[in-house]
Amino acid sequence: MDLLTYFEEQHTYIENLRGTDMKVNDSSTQTSKIVIVGGVAGGMSAAARARRLSEDSEIIVLERSGYVSYANCGLPYFLGGEIQSKDKLIVVTPEALRNKLNLDIRVHNEVIAIDAHAKVVSVRETTTERVYQESYDDLILSVGAAPIRPVVPGIDLPGLFSLRSIEDVDDIQSWFKTQNPKRVVIAGGGFIGLEMAEQFVRKGLDVTLVDGKNQVLTPIDPEMAALVQNELRKHGVKVILGSKIEGFHPPTHLAKTVCDAPKSCWVLAGEHELMPADLVILGLGVRPEVKLAREAGLTIGERGGIHVDKYLQTSSPNIWAVGDAIEVHQPMNDSLTLIALGGPANRQGRLAADNIFGAQRIYDGTIGTAILRVFELTVGCVGLNESQLRSSNIPYEAIHVHPSNHASYYPGAARLDLKVLFHKETGALLGAQAIGKDGVDKRIDVIATAIQAQMTIRDLSELELAYAPPYGSAKDPINLAGMAGTNVLDGLCEQVQWYQVESLGAGGVYLLDVRSPAECERGLIERSQNIPLPELRKRLSEIPEDRDIVAYCQSGQRSYMAYRMLKQKGFKVKNLSGGYLTWSSMSSSEKGGAVSRHDADSEITAPALSR
Repeated sequence: MDLLTYFEEQHTYIENLRGTDMKVNDSSTQTSKIVIVGGVAGGMSAAARARRLSEDSEIIVLERSGYVSYANCGLPYFLGGEIQSKDKLIVVTPEALRNKLNLDIRVHNEVIAIDAHAKVVSVRETTTERVYQESYDDLILSVGAAPIRPVVPGIDLPGLFSLRSIEDVDDIQSWFKTQNPKRVVIAGGGFIGLEMAEQFVRKGLDVTLVDGKNQVLTPIDPEMAALVQNELRKHGVKVILGSKIEGFHPPTHLAKTVCDAPKSCWVLAGEHELMPADLVILGLGVRPEVKLAREAGLTIGERGGIHVDKYLQTSSPNIWAVGDAIEVHQPMNDSLTLIALGGPANRQGRLAADNIFGAQRIYDGTIGTAILRVFELTVGCVGLNESQLRSSNIPYEAIHVHPSNHASYYPGAARLDLKVLFHKETGALLGAQAIGKDGVDKRIDVIATAIQAQMTIRDLSELELAYAPPYGSAKDPINLAGMAGTNVLDGLCEQVQWYQVESLGAGGVYLLDVRSPAECERGLIERSQNIPLPELRKRLSEIPEDRDIVAYCQSGQRSYMAYRMLKQKGFKVKNLSGGYLTWSSMSSSEKGGAVSRHDADSEITAPALSR
């Protein structure tokens, strides 16, 4: 079969699988009046796609702010000075959009009501307060999500800012010019909070990060978040976890006892002592903006977002919705959820425009592929974490590997922490998390692609990936994860996880450390016994035959070899997933310490050894 025939058959298969008309209607004679509420990712993608599909349609974009197309994700880096010009954040100006695409762009125009029956929106010009009506044939809502501002005392004090728009940046910069803040408190350990912590440290400020949960970055699991927390502390960020924001007191609150009163407020969080803040960033997440949709009678879902069908159409005919405001399908656990990411919003805008012109394209859902830089580390994730899998009652296995990002013998090799979650019975990929100095992005993107393609953990071991010493290894970390997972799936390795170790050790389980004595001197799990792997065959008599055994090494590979040896000798044994590195990252984080990132099993990256 030649390649052309192969791809034609694949295209036909996908069309039949989806059961939809994949072809956009010829719109050379089809005209429409499309009104789009909100710009940026979803709205402007819809507007540009609609124009490409119909030259004669009237397309109006109504944006309440002064900017209709800008790089929202670049705002922290502009505040920190890495992006030095605000103009770099402006993707396209309204004037350029009018000239290039013949779009009617109206900034400072806020839609205040929708009459779905009459197909009319009411619009207020924010600069003049004039209110007018605009009719539509099709309406696209790209209204986004608003930063969460907790209802606590002092929330309206000066110096408390969210970061969601260019106007927010202007406000923060103005505060810097007039107040010259030195002490920053960041409320929230999500993506924005961590990006701002990094950028304010870059500016030489004293940064405290507070979160009500017991970890930062809830999309990833605790032992992976611990690595991020260590990195924050390493760079001077004071990390306070498990302390919910309770309120803000004015600067004079402790003026009698403290000479250096803060310029913004005193922050009260949980049982922690009051923290002085010259500036507060509220990074507590976002909430879909659904007021307009709710008042128009559109259905709002259980998660609080606008409900849309598989074609991105709302409960009202001719009204579509995209972006951060909608509930999306999470295919990993077949649920509806809220995921505020720019990539999905762009694709949704394009798809909605296609469907307005008759394509009936299905939005298959959002699997939540995300990435973040935290000082010297990159953090990436996709799919579900362990907490989500447990709450969804999905049987799963988790494997951890800690190889180098590229060939260990090539200069600059650094540890990469990779966790992959897969279905316990079928091996279907369910999620992944990766942390490292380099190479995280391509590994997460490979696994995200594999999830989209409905591949299994077995398939990861067989992937043919690009290899040269500066970029990877003959057995890429993706392949290693696939091999480790396949061993578990095939019953060649039984695992325990880091959070089970404490109860196992106290319950009479024999903890076997097969690392070298030198490694053990740098730290070991309490109550464990050390028998280095090269000595294990000669010292089998020292291992109790009447007790359950858990073997561990630095990252899991030597202990897997020990597991196979002991299993075949009749011992009751399991392997600690991820070894000492995974266990110690959590232990160190709880103590507020830091973990070395260059200490991995030597054989993980040695080309001669294989799982």
